[in-house]
Amino acid sequence: MSVPSVSIDQLFGLSGRVAIVTGASSGLGIEFAETLACAGASVALFARRADRLAAVEQDLRERYGVKTLAVAVDITDRAALADAFARVESSLGPVWVLVNNAGIAPTGRAEKQWPEQWDNTLAVNATATFQASLLAAAQMKRAGSGGRIINITSIFGSLGSSLFRVASYAASKGAAENLTRQLAVEWAADRITVNAIAPAWFPSEMTHESIVRESIEERMAAGNPMGRIGAAGELRTACLFLASPSSSYVTGAVVPVDGGYTAW
Repeated sequence: MSVPSVSIDQLFGLSGRVAIVTGASSGLGIEFAETLACAGASVALFARRADRLAAVEQDLRERYGVKTLAVAVDITDRAALADAFARVESSLGPVWVLVNNAGIAPTGRAEKQWPEQWDNTLAVNATATFQASLLAAAQMKRAGSGGRIINITSIFGSLGSSLFRVASYAASKGAAENLTRQLAVEWAADRITVNAIAPAWFPSEMTHESIVRESIEERMAAGNPMGRIGAAGELRTACLFLASPSSSYVTGAVVPVDGGYTAW
């Protein structure tokens, strides 16, 4: 039996699709936006910092020739987030890929994180992820063509940290991880896949201060089978895989990108 030929574009191409990336003004958010743009998607960029978003938007248009839309929005403002999704639909079309990347990670003793840091972290990392997913799914269902939701969680969604005191962060990522599974079950019949990427330590704006201040990159590396932390670009293939049309039978999965950290 002959196997029909297939192209890379058929497997991973996103031409004609609309993607939203939250937390897209820096770090990993920019990497995810670039990944989707290079696959041909029109990309909407959500973050609070309008000046940074404008620079990312221009760069994506010039390098990849795709449609882009920068939306300055605080994702914890429920009305503003709903308006942002409506703006994307009217300007670019219904969203087909959502990457819930925005997040915060306060550190410090658990008793010091209550209640302000706890409330803020859950609002960004869990509650806004849920609302964004609901808004995206509503557009996907109306369009009737399915879609992809990718939640950026963490190895600390299922593990405790011995290096950082991250009670609020770990709780929020655990919530996002199991939310991923539940939404995958509920929306499978609508051809909406919901998956998560769980990174270990990667250099980013969010992690830089802690790594430098506490001088613990060597300790991070020592706790990893590969003997190093993640490098720029090493999350892109996981994002493209989960966003691709050909990943239609993958849902409810949490993909660790951690150098083997969770394997031992």
